[in-house]
Amino acid sequence: TILVEQFTRVLVNFTDPEGYIDSSDDPPLPEGAFLQCTYTVTVYMGYGVELQVKSVNLSEGEQLSIRGVDEAGALLVLANQTLLVEGQVIRSPTNTLSVFYRSSPEGGVGIFQLHYQIFRLSCALPRRPHFGEVSVKDLHPGGTAHFQCHMGYHLQGDATLTCLNASLPVWSQHEPSCRALCGGVVKNATVGRVLSPSPHPGSNSTLDRSCSWSLEAPNGQRLHLHLERMVLGLTDRLVLWSGLDAGSVVLFDSGRGGPIPFEGVISEGPAVRVQFITDQPNSHNTGFNIRYEAFEKGHCYEPYIQNGNFSTTDPTYGVGTVVQFTCDPGHSLEQGPPVIECINTRDPYWNDTEPLCKALCGGDLPGPSGVILSPNWPEWYGEGEDCSWRIHVVLLEHSVLTTTANDMLTILDGDEVTTHILGQFVGGTSPFKMSSSTPDLTITFHSDPAGLVFGKGEGFIINYMEVSHNDSCPDLPEIQNGWKTTSHVALVRGAHITYQCDPGYDLVGSETLTCQVDLSWNTQPPFCEKIMYCTDPGHVEHSTRTLSDPKLLVGTTIQYSCIPGYILQGGATLTCYGREPGTPVWTSRLPHCVLAEAAADSSFDGGSMALAIFILVLLVSVLLGGAYIYVTRCRYHSNLRLPLMYPHPYSQITVETEFDNPLYETGGVRISQNTSVTT
Repeated sequence: TILVEQFTRVLVNFTDPEGYIDSSDDPPLPEGAFLQCTYTVTVYMGYGVELQVKSVNLSEGEQLSIRGVDEAGALLVLANQTLLVEGQVIRSPTNTLSVFYRSSPEGGVGIFQLHYQIFRLSCALPRRPHFGEVSVKDLHPGGTAHFQCHMGYHLQGDATLTCLNASLPVWSQHEPSCRALCGGVVKNATVGRVLSPSPHPGSNSTLDRSCSWSLEAPNGQRLHLHLERMVLGLTDRLVLWSGLDAGSVVLFDSGRGGPIPFEGVISEGPAVRVQFITDQPNSHNTGFNIRYEAFEKGHCYEPYIQNGNFSTTDPTYGVGTVVQFTCDPGHSLEQGPPVIECINTRDPYWNDTEPLCKALCGGDLPGPSGVILSPNWPEWYGEGEDCSWRIHVVLLEHSVLTTTANDMLTILDGDEVTTHILGQFVGGTSPFKMSSSTPDLTITFHSDPAGLVFGKGEGFIINYMEVSHNDSCPDLPEIQNGWKTTSHVALVRGAHITYQCDPGYDLVGSETLTCQVDLSWNTQPPFCEKIMYCTDPGHVEHSTRTLSDPKLLVGTTIQYSCIPGYILQGGATLTCYGREPGTPVWTSRLPHCVLAEAAADSSFDGGSMALAIFILVLLVSVLLGGAYIYVTRCRYHSNLRLPLMYPHPYSQITVETEFDNPLYETGGVRISQNTSVTT
């Protein structure tokens, strides 16, 4: 047996900026054939195609897929019939999109309508470089992105990229990176940083074994160097000289084994040289961070505090200037006073060193809100930490958690007598929210003393806040032209409010709102919008239709016409009209297309029956009319006398009468057959 499949292939191309792809425009199928259509939409460079599913009704075996292409021209399936729902929006990644349809082998043809329009394509959001920032003015073709590095890092690559117009817009170059260089010269140094060199990848990993930096302040100024971070290996050496020549005074030498001057060092003149020597140039666990600032004679240098801020009475830091320090949330002032003063007119200096802002290991936090940070944040926490924080809140929000496999963060609910565990966390965890059942909550953190064996953890950030003890969300208002129902009498956590609209209105927004843990609603209330369109009445088999407005708004007309060989029965035009109140409806029902022969036979049978009924009625009318005329006219005025209608005198009978019956009885007289009567 040889099976031969017949199919109709249709290829349609669209270039308009907006239009419809409608299955009703497909040609009729011959008996036993199936349909295969490909609709391709191609628009200008720099624009994409946005497709919205207006309606889709397919039977089993039919295929409908939305396809795009990537920048290399490879085919991408964006959606298929199993995922398409009314209202769904699909966007192409380039300026081309195609729709592929194939009818079922049984020959059934489904119904679908898709609306497409153009939209402006854009370049992908450029990645922010490590130790840097990026600002984007416009992601569309012609837009620019500007990159810059944090203090002490240098940009490797173009500082400005431009979005180029193409089938898929791309940036003019790859994103640059930020690196700390091995050595350099800084003229007219005012404020900056000297950082340990960034590691090199691959074959360059052995570079940067010896690095030297030269810093030269403006004439008449000196330099203050603040050692913000210093973690050196056993064979690493860092030397600071007050000058550029070999005979300069050594300000600090890590090789001598003395204490690290975290309060900083001051040069004797305008120049400083920094020398760094290492046997492990690619180490991620060691390094240094030196901040420098220039200051004029007769003034103190500009103070600095990491993880904090300060206020000053004199921005030039002359003698008598008072500076007050504060720490960022989650940090506390350590190793120094909160206020320092610039003293000594002859050689000004600060009367004390700047304090440090450190993330503490535990404590009692009485405030209604705040932040809990892992010890030494934002640096890695140390080994063997054992911390405990006690707070008085209801809501806890965790945004960052990256610890090692042997370090544990525990959250306890309740006081010391009735404590139970809310959660225990190890390793990396996604952000989460948590609430306590009592006003008391305890957080403990333990890091393994052998942390170096298992690696170091980044740390954690926990935001906490006190919320109202009224365990209910605020009531939401009623909506116009609709109503709401609640799942609970009290709007407690987890309660739902469901909105519905009056007839003739559509709900815009979320139908159901939920009361969240923090006693806020998960979204804004919806509203009811007047329905100004009719639902699609559908297609008529063996016909085509023409719409005056594809959105089917009030006033839209649909004209149906049958294909050759069929005759339309019913109204050919449907009109959408509005009702108050109520939903817009069509003026009549759908017509039907029937075969012309069947329509003719039906017409003939109906005509014959009508003719027969007419003849019968005519005959009855004639008979009744004749009877009426006879009764009203002939009975009294005509000489015609019908036998047996009136009694006849026997005297008038002068002939012999022969009866068929053997006996004829009347009036009690018996007359025998063959008897002659003479009168």
